[in-house]
Amino acid sequence: MSVMLLYIHGFNSSPLSVKAQQIQHWCKVHRPDIKLVVPRLACYPAAVVTQLITLVNAYRGNYRIGLVGSSLGGYFSTWLHSKYGFSAVLVNPAVKPYELLVDYLGPQQNPYTGEQYLLKSYHMDELSTLNTKFIYHPESLWLLQQTGDEVLDYRQAVAKYQGCKQTIEAGGSHAFIGFERYFAEIIQFLGL
Repeated sequence: MSVMLLYIHGFNSSPLSVKAQQIQHWCKVHRPDIKLVVPRLACYPAAVVTQLITLVNAYRGNYRIGLVGSSLGGYFSTWLHSKYGFSAVLVNPAVKPYELLVDYLGPQQNPYTGEQYLLKSYHMDELSTLNTKFIYHPESLWLLQQTGDEVLDYRQAVAKYQGCKQTIEAGGSHAFIGFERYFAEIIQFLGL
């Protein structure tokens, strides 16, 4: 069976983000056999869900799929893991984005794409419905977390993903400094 890596970027990010570009380059050089899919996600949660389900349904019959999700992408990856059972690596994942993003309600502009949109309270409700209360297969999730994350409280992720493989690094940032050090191990963990 062919293998596919689905990289899910975070809030106000894009396939042009540093981490997305790093993993694309690494796969091209070291594992060109992996079909790497890095979608430009919609601005609104319900639209993202539709995008991800459409993507997964297009590939899952012919590909073994592994996930890497960063920040809000980690939240979506956890939801996909609970829905389909895919293994996932979560990089400084958002645990309660429906609480965090309340501070961002109103006009937004994606710094990568320039897209302007309006974030409303019902979008927080859409995010809340995706919350995964229980991790049924912790052995297939790996948390990569840096304690210096200036955006998210890293302790929320450590608590949420207890029982999962965890790599907690002191310091760092929300961008996860040195992400590229883990690429070979990520691919191995995902079974790709």
